[in-house]
Amino acid sequence: MMSEWTEAQRALFERLDRLSITHETRRHAPVFTVAEAQALRDDIPGAHTKNLFVKDKKGRYFLLVLEETAEVDLKQVHGLIGASGRVSFGKPDALMEYLGVEPGSVTSLAALNDREGVVTVALDAALMKNDTINAHPLSNDATTSLSSADLIRYLQDCDHDPLILKLSS
Repeated sequence: MMSEWTEAQRALFERLDRLSITHETRRHAPVFTVAEAQALRDDIPGAHTKNLFVKDKKGRYFLLVLEETAEVDLKQVHGLIGASGRVSFGKPDALMEYLGVEPGSVTSLAALNDREGVVTVALDAALMKNDTINAHPLSNDATTSLSSADLIRYLQDCDHDPLILKLSS
């Protein structure tokens, strides 16, 4: 049996409701890779995301949000997002500290946990052409669907004005 929603997830859903954002969340077995998540496609329509938590040479953090099969050149992306030098993956402790999630559960919806605005969110322009975006609701055992326009509104409400850039090659 699936457990109840966590306090953080309830806060996320309440925020979406307060913003009058239509959303639907479906439970499923935990997924850790894009390949595992692709097995859910028939049940959950829309664009599915992959999220890369990276940092630059000056210790600035970025969350790159792309369509699950998109490719990004990590040797070049720093120039697009305004990072200082090449980026590398952020450490799990920084991910937990700033976004409140563990590896495997990285999501744009975790912006509500970054109250200090430490993490810059960059959305891939190709992803944002989709009507429906799917993201983990702070854990990898569920998927929340919302419109691309509402994702932007949500991020802005979390004081994260996202960059929308051509990140994928």
